[in-house]
Amino acid sequence: MTNPIALVLATLILTGLILDMLLNGGGAFLFLARKFAQFIEWLAFWR
Repeated sequence: MTNPIALVLATLILTGLILDMLLNGGGAFLFLARKFAQFIEWLAFWR
């Protein structure tokens, strides 16, 4: 991954997080964090 692509992705992610905090109170981020934690547990089971 080149530096410009990484910067664009980081900017998009940060913009999405900021908009979620402002418009949704962080609900979408919390939902995704919980689903990611469940996914990690599921992966650990199959290891």
